[in-house]
Amino acid sequence: MRRAVDVFVTWSTALVTLVALIALASTLYFTLAKGLPALNIPFFTQLPAPVGTPGGGVGNAIVGSFMVVGLGLILGTPVGVLGGVYVAEIATNRRMVEIVRSANDVLAGVPTIVIGIFAYAVLVVTLHRFNVLSGGVALAIILLPTVVRSTDAALRLVSDEVRDAGLCLGVARWRVTLDVALRAAAPGVLTGVLLGLARIAGETAPLLFTAFGNPYWSWSLLRPASTLPLIIFNYSISPYRDWQSQAWGAALVLVAMVVVSTLISRYLIARWRRV
Repeated sequence: MRRAVDVFVTWSTALVTLVALIALASTLYFTLAKGLPALNIPFFTQLPAPVGTPGGGVGNAIVGSFMVVGLGLILGTPVGVLGGVYVAEIATNRRMVEIVRSANDVLAGVPTIVIGIFAYAVLVVTLHRFNVLSGGVALAIILLPTVVRSTDAALRLVSDEVRDAGLCLGVARWRVTLDVALRAAAPGVLTGVLLGLARIAGETAPLLFTAFGNPYWSWSLLRPASTLPLIIFNYSISPYRDWQSQAWGAALVLVAMVVVSTLISRYLIARWRRV
């Protein structure tokens, strides 16, 4: 019976893994097949063409995505890492730790459109205009739970003997946490940041209430800007074939951005471990 259960679980796991790989491969195949024909130099450098006019590009949306996602990472990553450090290293009250972890789980389950409405009420209404800053804040809030959870889990995997060795040398507790524990947990923390990046890069609902969209170039944090998710959303539901093709191209660029950032981070993690 034990052998039969072992074989069943092994093959079930392999089957589920195969299904997941097929889904991933199918998504990448359709995105490549439909997105590659739309890619050309004007696609990356020009503004969107008027309705019903062929040509144009999504250069402003690419710039806007870098601005919004970059701002979300800048605002959300330090707060998330510090939150994970507090839960795993600093907090001594077990009840407080459970409260923070529960609150983090609740925040992770909040619909992103609600977070977008919150950013709209706090920043858009206050500044009397849609703007990139509010979009970055919304994405930072969405990023927080993933970074806090991954930092907490990565730090708990660090052996207590490593911390004790630093404390026995007379090093201050904060220095042991920063230079020993957090350094040892860096690959896990970076993996969590990458997971959060992959999530916020494709968020559309919060940006409908914050960055809103802009058919022109925009470099200001206090003005609305177009982003790739907004372009994909608007173009994919339009009746124009040229816009639909550009929506696939924008989706391919968005996937490529996430894949490239992941590969670069993996390379940095590998070098970190060798050092």
